[in-house]
Amino acid sequence: MLFTHFGVSGPTILSASAHLVRYKNIEEKLKNKKIKLNIDLKPALSEEKLDERLLRDFEEVKNKQFKNSLDKLLLQAIIQVVIQKSGINENRKVNEITKEERKKLVKILKNFEIEIKGFRPIEEAIITSGGICIKEINPKTMQSKKIKGLYFAGEIIDVDAYTGGFNLQIAYSTGYTAGMLQEGN
Repeated sequence: MLFTHFGVSGPTILSASAHLVRYKNIEEKLKNKKIKLNIDLKPALSEEKLDERLLRDFEEVKNKQFKNSLDKLLLQAIIQVVIQKSGINENRKVNEITKEERKKLVKILKNFEIEIKGFRPIEEAIITSGGICIKEINPKTMQSKKIKGLYFAGEIIDVDAYTGGFNLQIAYSTGYTAGMLQEGN
């Protein structure tokens, strides 16, 4: 997953968006701000281990301001957002942060919430879904069941898969089938 200038992207987001667009009334839900993305910013650490890590990090920099205490734990670009979500004054000394505030910080890092406001324009699409229904295609030849001599391959067919080369494989396989294994040849 990648944080970008427009929001989030990357293979995980592309795969998740495939599920999201299938929800009923998705545009209405987006308009009403009802779609949230929850991210575990530290998936390798349990909440307990993350709290222990914070205690260790805070001990090393106990006289620094909070805003300068998270650079070993987080990328610089996300620190300010995490601080805002925590509600902890960024100028407070680390040794003044209470156990409750630290626990809240752990919860934020383990369940970082982002509101989904919309999708990128279709012109920027990497993977699309929809197309010719597979029930209308002979899978052995890729020929249309409705129009003899018309063959389909790749993303014009209503099949899609997770990112990672699967869509390319669908395109190659259906293209080969349509081009080489036509009925009667």
